[in-house]
Amino acid sequence: MRENKQRKISSKPALSVSWLISVMLISVLLLSGCSGQNGTAADKSAQGTAEEAGKISVVTTIFPPYDFVREIAGEQVELKMLLKPGEESHSYEPTPQDIIAIQESDVFIYTGGENDVWVEDILSSMPDSDCLTLKLVDCVDTVEEEHVEGMKESAGHTHEDPDSEAQADGEEPDEDHDHADESEEEAHSVHEIDEHVWTSPVNAALIVEQIKEVLIEADPSNRAAYEENAAAYEAELSELDREFREVTENAQGNLLIFGDRFPFRYFADEYGLDYYAAFPGCAGDTEPSAATMAFLIDKVKEENVPAVLKMELSNADIANAIAEATGTEVKVFYSCHNLSADDFENGETYLSMMQKNVETLKEVLNGWR
Repeated sequence: MRENKQRKISSKPALSVSWLISVMLISVLLLSGCSGQNGTAADKSAQGTAEEAGKISVVTTIFPPYDFVREIAGEQVELKMLLKPGEESHSYEPTPQDIIAIQESDVFIYTGGENDVWVEDILSSMPDSDCLTLKLVDCVDTVEEEHVEGMKESAGHTHEDPDSEAQADGEEPDEDHDHADESEEEAHSVHEIDEHVWTSPVNAALIVEQIKEVLIEADPSNRAAYEENAAAYEAELSELDREFREVTENAQGNLLIFGDRFPFRYFADEYGLDYYAAFPGCAGDTEPSAATMAFLIDKVKEENVPAVLKMELSNADIANAIAEATGTEVKVFYSCHNLSADDFENGETYLSMMQKNVETLKEVLNGWR
């Protein structure tokens, strides 16, 4: 497994985002002065209810930390997720009401990384706040987003590696694909940090531990409940990790092919899996090149891969096209970044979605033709 490395995140998109957030912060000030505004009144009501009940207010940007807080805190906190179920997380922009929710929270949990550059502008606008913040990428050892052979270079990122450009044009790279090769990581050192840290259950347990600590700091009176619930949940994550290891250690193969983005690098590294995909995890461009499609189709045929994978909520067109060209089927592999409104209402959790991944992995790694 490659050594984990941390690096600074590119600030190139920050100017336009900062301008947008500045405008929104002005809007927030205007909204704060108008007691009759829709949304703002609801947020204030929820905040008041939490205070009256003696609960702390916790806000998360996306589903994984939201679900982790639910497991640790239960009904002890007033919990809000900014990303609405069914929404695409990579295109999320905070509303004035979202900004108010952050400003009025006791604990704010966000991912960190390229997609959360807007957060720093909001936090800098509240220097005297008692709000405790937790960044998921600070809870674990991070790695850089990886560009493997066959991927189309993302228009949403700035890369200058000539081998990557050659791959996007369908040319052979200078080195064979081996995503565990250290020299390849150095060659692609311009890549951003991979933000999808929760896709490894081992990382999820580390994140849960840090969430527990920040909840205790904000609400020490409920320390015993938080510690007991976190310990029980970490045991469930440990069992999930054991199941994934059992599958991968006894499987016929170790290759996954995604007709989609690939936000699973921490997962793949943890369980020794190789992969090919249409795009990196945070790619802004999701229109594959002809070279990428041809490469993935050839790989499915060469390796006799039994199924092409796609993420929940994503468009299945790419995966369907590859499956049709190769006589395989399409299966869903859950990133848990977000979930559909129906799944949210039906009580799906990080554990339940990852358990589906266990079953899918069994089928894909043991279904070689």
